[in-house]
Amino acid sequence: MLRSTDPYLRERLHDLEDLGHRLMRQLLGQDHAPSREQLPDNAIVVARAMGPAALLDYDRKRLRGLILEEGTSNSHVAIVARALGIPAVGEVANAAGAADPGDAVIVDGTSGSIYYRPSAEIEQAYAERVRFRARRQAQYHALRDKATVSRDGQPVELMINAGLVIDLPHIDDTNCAGIGLFRTELQFMVSPQLPRSSEQLQLYRTVLDAAGDKPVTFRTLDIGGDKALPYMETITEENPALGWRAIRLGLDRPGLLRGQIRALLRAGGGRSIKLMFPMVSEVAEFDQAKQFVERELTYLRQHGHSLPERIAIGTMIEVPALLYQLDELLTRVDFVSVGSNDLFQFLFAVDRGNAKVADRFDILSAPALRALRDIAVKTKAVGKTASLCGELASIPIGALALLALGYRSLSLSATAHGPVKAMILDLDIAKVEAVMKPLLDAPAGSLSIRDHLRAFAEQEGLSL
Repeated sequence: MLRSTDPYLRERLHDLEDLGHRLMRQLLGQDHAPSREQLPDNAIVVARAMGPAALLDYDRKRLRGLILEEGTSNSHVAIVARALGIPAVGEVANAAGAADPGDAVIVDGTSGSIYYRPSAEIEQAYAERVRFRARRQAQYHALRDKATVSRDGQPVELMINAGLVIDLPHIDDTNCAGIGLFRTELQFMVSPQLPRSSEQLQLYRTVLDAAGDKPVTFRTLDIGGDKALPYMETITEENPALGWRAIRLGLDRPGLLRGQIRALLRAGGGRSIKLMFPMVSEVAEFDQAKQFVERELTYLRQHGHSLPERIAIGTMIEVPALLYQLDELLTRVDFVSVGSNDLFQFLFAVDRGNAKVADRFDILSAPALRALRDIAVKTKAVGKTASLCGELASIPIGALALLALGYRSLSLSATAHGPVKAMILDLDIAKVEAVMKPLLDAPAGSLSIRDHLRAFAEQEGLSL
């Protein structure tokens, strides 16, 4: 399988290896990850490959870095690592053989650099960088209670992405506007068996309690593809990212989706709640999923449960086909949220987990930004809200481009909140809009839109 030219088959080899290792550890009565006593402080895990579920097995208070021989910056394990504040670097040749247990290692998640057994000079240089980063973090923390309003007076809603109870303190740490994306599948991925309805209900109530009067947008289960659950039957697919996953799986397994919706609606009893469906590719799928919500509301009324005061139902825009159904979709939804990671993957026919092709296109190129602009313009025209919760919003230059396209609601990782907010406070949005408008419709020039945005930021003194 390793010699196969098919990347899907090679990836399945990793699944088989992981399954074999987990089975052996189970038979030996061992945990899937080192126990808290076995895992040292400031630990760095080195592996050939790892899935997001395996990463979540580790004690996150002691884990400080992740090095993988395979995997790109946009793979799901890398996204989960960033959400947990763990520096992760992939595509490191012979990573597992280059270091021995106990070796000192520096993992630079920003530049993608790895230093095994670093010299005193390199350690000193990185110690200074850490001190500089701490000073920057202190500056960001000082902005915590400042309203997110641009220099020309335009308010911007900055929310955070979350998925676990451990993420909830970030609401207060960042003083964000709410949770723009709560990934409900993470609870299912860290559980050894299908979470009971009572367990789901408890988690959702905990999230809403932590958010208080701030909004929380729950995304229904986005499983399938590379986010397989060990206790659910999986099927062999040549292209899992394009296959039986997310809302497609939910509609085919109505008991699973309806059970989750019921728990969400019960958790939202007496307060406002926002639900959105992932991977919708046609309006009919949204209509069918929305009917599940109506049926569960009827069930809760009949059984005397408290209902939410207000329910907003929306959808992720991740499938390019939905770009050509926006007029019909926007008459049905209360809001939309753009999942830029998958949208760009499908738009450019590029597997974001494949290191050979993941960098072949620029997410700040005209085709990608035109698609995002169309969503923002059409949504605003009908008085609905459009946010973006993909990784693009967590990069200051990406956030700059989104503001220039008309987005005023962004959901990003908690660690990116400070840098993006600092950039917005120094930004004149009208100026960057004037710069962006002609670039989108102009023929391809010698400079990319990314270069123009960097030049604008330098001229305006913005920190990217």
